[in-house]
Formats: sequence, structure tokens, C-alpha cells
Amino acid sequence: MNKLNTEAWVGREAVSLGGVDAIQAQHIHSIVGTGEAPRLGDAMPQLWHWCAFPNGAPMNRLGEDGHPKGGTLLPPVSLPRRMWAGGALTFHRNLSVGEALEKRSRVRAVTEKMGKTGPMILVTVDQEIHGEQGLAIEERQDIVYLEIPDSYTPPQKRDLPTAPIEAIETPETLLFRYSAVTFNAHRIHYDLRYTQEVEHYPGLVVHGPLQATYLMRAATQHKGRAPMFFDFRGVHPMFSGTPCDISMQQGEDALSLFTGQNGHQCMQARAVWEETV
Repeated sequence: MNKLNTEAWVGREAVSLGGVDAIQAQHIHSIVGTGEAPRLGDAMPQLWHWCAFPNGAPMNRLGEDGHPKGGTLLPPVSLPRRMWAGGALTFHRNLSVGEALEKRSRVRAVTEKMGKTGPMILVTVDQEIHGEQGLAIEERQDIVYLEIPDSYTPPQKRDLPTAPIEAIETPETLLFRYSAVTFNAHRIHYDLRYTQEVEHYPGLVVHGPLQATYLMRAATQHKGRAPMFFDFRGVHPMFSGTPCDISMQQGEDALSLFTGQNGHQCMQARAVWEETV
């Protein structure tokens, strides 16, 4: 299928050092923040740690799509389309702007499958984010690799379960800025010609982590505090130029959240708060 020795990559580990300083916090806030930007020493909103560990791979280590080539932590998968499909996070304590952070990553699983559109490889990575006071975040990331189809065939659409409570504009400048603060060179977010002619999407693709960050923001505003547990998964690509709708539905034990466009879901998420005694 891919002639990849999957077992050789399970258990691979890597350690990265990082953080979000006051200037970076202002930049992130200009994209996804509300109110006043956090200052040095202030608590950092949840999911901003995704901007704390930029992959500094040199230019000769980038693939055609702009992603760093595999072969260090992640396996050298030959399937050309890579997507961050979803993940789950448990938050143990807040991180602060200016705090020195350490990310410990470990490959949990590499699974080869035959999906509806052809071969696929799913890589699951476990991460721990440690700050100056110890473990702050436990995270699972699900990364999927696929073939690029000859033409764009969208997944089956699922209706948003409730009316949107917010509509966020998605201009090209938004995608450019989020790519910049995350140091993400994936070309589907800023190179329209590549996106349409090579990957055959109809338009620039809105980042999954950006959508997840908007959903986390909505969950925090809804409850008045950040959740302890948050998971998410993409179900349909979102494209630049059409508003990102935010929808939510309160369940018995969790808040379900959705991003959507034109009435259909793009990302599903679930937020859970610890019980208070």
C-alpha cells in the first residue's frame, strides 16, 4: 500500500522548547482574541499553545505542499495529502504569556487503512505540554494522509443542529495571519493556484486548528471559564470567503459545538467542564 514499516515509527519521541511572548500574544489576539490582549505574565487562552512551538525545518526540508517532510518524529508517508483531522485535550492548569514551555511528543500509532476514496494512513501523536509548574496539557493529535483525487468530491454534508450564534468572516488575510503565527507553510491556506491545480480544492482551506480555536473561544464565553476537556474533528473542508458559522448545543454532560458554512457542519467539538462540589 505505502510500503511503510509502521511498527518502526510507533514509540518515536521528540522534545521541543517554546513559549508565547508578549509580542506573539498580541499577534494571536489580533486574529482570535476578544477584549484586551493578555500581557506578560497573564493567563494564556486555551489552544494558544499551538503557536508556541513553530517547526523551524529549513527550506530544503519542506515538501511540495509546504509541510516539513517526515522522517524525524513523523513517518515519511508517500501519500501526498496531509490533514490534521482532529484531536483531544485535557487541561490541568493555565499557561502564562512569557512562560517557558516544553512539549514532549510520542507517536502512539501508525495505522494503514483502505478508505472510501482509497488508501489512507492515520498517525496518532500523544503530547504533553509542560510549563514552569509542571504538566499543563495532555493532548492527542490525529493526522491523516490520503491520495489527492483527480477532482474535488465533497464529503456528505451534515446540517448544523442549531442556528448559528456567531458568523466570523474568513478573508484570505485571516488565513495568512494564522499561518504566520503558527509558522505553518501548508500551501492550501494561502496559495490559491496550488490549492486548485494540485490539491483540487475549490478555494483556500480554512485551518482546522483555527476553527477549533474559535470553538474553544465560544465554549469559554458560554460557560464563563475554559473547559477541562475538549475534543474536535473535521467533517467537511471550510473555504475562505464564506463566513464561518458557530453553533452549539447543550447536552446533559457536555456542550457540543460546530463550525459550519452555508448551513452544513465543518467541524464538530465537545467541551466538558469538571464538576463543582
